[in-house]
Amino acid sequence: MRKLGFLGAGNMGGAIIKGLCAGGADIEIYVYEKDSAKAAALQPLGVKLCDSESALVRQCDSILLAVKPQILPDVLTAIKADVTADKLIISICAGVSEDFIRSRTVPDAKVVLVMPNTPMMLGLGASAIARADGVSDEDFAFAKSVIESCGIACEVPINKMKEIIAVNGSSPAFIYLFAKGFIDYADSVSIDKDSALKLFAQSLVGSAKMLTDSGMTVDELIKQVSSPGGTTLAGLDKLYAGKLTDTVDECCKACTKRAYELAE
Repeated sequence: MRKLGFLGAGNMGGAIIKGLCAGGADIEIYVYEKDSAKAAALQPLGVKLCDSESALVRQCDSILLAVKPQILPDVLTAIKADVTADKLIISICAGVSEDFIRSRTVPDAKVVLVMPNTPMMLGLGASAIARADGVSDEDFAFAKSVIESCGIACEVPINKMKEIIAVNGSSPAFIYLFAKGFIDYADSVSIDKDSALKLFAQSLVGSAKMLTDSGMTVDELIKQVSSPGGTTLAGLDKLYAGKLTDTVDECCKACTKRAYELAE
């Protein structure tokens, strides 16, 4: 049986732990969390609490790094003496590379990088996952199954883990801002905001399923909604005039640029 240790059990780490426990995963779960309240809240799930980072690493064959990126260097320093090349390290720390982790643990550490997103807290996460050289198919399949306990995971090349942040990691915030425009419009024409929120949110859910399940391209789906001379085309004309897709492209480039800056 795998022994998986969580260094950090905040929103994302806690979501993965709950997903694994809810799914009845055949894994022994260990947790080190400085916040005693968060740690205590997980005890009813049957996890085993450790009193230090190093104690957790000694107990486990797989380690999941779920701390804030700014404190990760201190965490890696604390566990360096106990990390060995046979241990699998899964990191959900945004913008942190495999080279950064290896330089502060062991040079040939087996590292899997994950870019999750906040819908993971509802079991609806969309996570990008990548493996460094030296990670076996078995270890990677295990890491992927851990992340898929609270959503989906898609493999991307490890050298694109900063570029993917805009697509799935940060995109929920961009979608919320888009939604705000529609909800604010509804309010401005005296439509109940709660009703508008429910209708627009369900439209997002349905549209997402059409993207994944209809078999149509994005352009075909747009055309399906757009009757000649109708209301949708009138609205689309404004979005095209405002260069919406160009703005999205600039948004993604800015997001990626900042990811590289933070990694320096």
